[in-house]
Amino acid sequence: MSISFEIDERVAAVARRTTEFVRDVVIPEEQACGGNVHDGPEPLRRRLQEAARAAGVFAPHVGEEFGGLGLDLRGQAVVFEAAGYSLLGPLALNCAAPDEGNMHLLEVVATEEQKERFLHPLAAGEVRSCFAMTEPAPGAGSDPRALTTTATKTDGGWRIDGRKWFISGADGAAFAICMARTSGGPGDAGGATMFLVDAGNPGMKIVRNIDTLDQGLFGGHSEVVFEGCEVADSDVLGEVDQGFRYAQVRLGPARMTHCMRWLGVARRAQDIALERAADRSAFGGPLAELGMVQQLLADSEIDIETSRAVLWRACWELDQGRSAAQHTSIAKTYVSEAVNRVVDRAVQVCGALGISGDAPLSRLYREVRPFRIYDGPSETHRWAIAKRAVRAAKERRAAQ
Repeated sequence: MSISFEIDERVAAVARRTTEFVRDVVIPEEQACGGNVHDGPEPLRRRLQEAARAAGVFAPHVGEEFGGLGLDLRGQAVVFEAAGYSLLGPLALNCAAPDEGNMHLLEVVATEEQKERFLHPLAAGEVRSCFAMTEPAPGAGSDPRALTTTATKTDGGWRIDGRKWFISGADGAAFAICMARTSGGPGDAGGATMFLVDAGNPGMKIVRNIDTLDQGLFGGHSEVVFEGCEVADSDVLGEVDQGFRYAQVRLGPARMTHCMRWLGVARRAQDIALERAADRSAFGGPLAELGMVQQLLADSEIDIETSRAVLWRACWELDQGRSAAQHTSIAKTYVSEAVNRVVDRAVQVCGALGISGDAPLSRLYREVRPFRIYDGPSETHRWAIAKRAVRAAKERRAAQ
């Protein structure tokens, strides 16, 4: 099997422009607001996205027919990493979660009418969106089969009832993609359906914005109630009872795009640590000449390079049209933990500066910790990885 990691010149050019754009435009904006955008200041978002459009780096993941650059996942891996160097870089390029994953889902699953109504304005940055699946206990979380929100058939449509929480970007979103159960009960592997719900629907209400460790996601994380929420048949996204299957269209690539963006954060943390180690003197010489500091820096270099390798491998699999479930789980687990290690080491190298507000590391540290939970905690992925590995071993033995 031949795996190509060659970077196309067009992709390399977009990545170079993104690097310059993030350095010159985005980081100053991030520094001005401290990276805290949970309150969703719209003028900031629109200012950044207009600048990204002018720089020719806007919407690298979206098809050209929707105004994007149409990069495949391997191309996105290069550009998203460059964007992720700043907490606001993905927002500026309109490739931040949850909008980026929703755009991909809509491109693959939506009808032409739904694309015109929802995808076009989302891809253009005119609106934001959210993905409403996670529920308070005992509802859906790392186990989506626990889904409790229901959608009941009515004349000409559906009535959605349920409570969602930790819905990223819900505050200020123009619409939600809501996962609701249309058959079966909690614990069943099927029976879910996706619905497109306009934010103005009186049956969908944000009841609170949740105080969280991270503060760098535009619009924050909200608790949302669907109560007597009436939607039309035309608001069904895909087929009825096929929601879990369609979720894989979104979640597999979305795990990888999370890895891409956070890998940019890790690179920034490492760059700060390298600069500090070279400039700061202690015990008669630069920190960079101390063996234990060298080990911290070397281990971070190893983590960054290894993360990029497993990420690109998974992206290659997805670009070939394969399910890539095993490789995306491996990549998500490894990269999420490696990114945490890199940022943690950078804080350690920088000492008091690292935990102060004079450097961005304490902010980055808070931002990356939830990544080990988002899009499936490491424990859930390890469970799935082991199950697939055992199944493959049994199949090999049976074939002998």
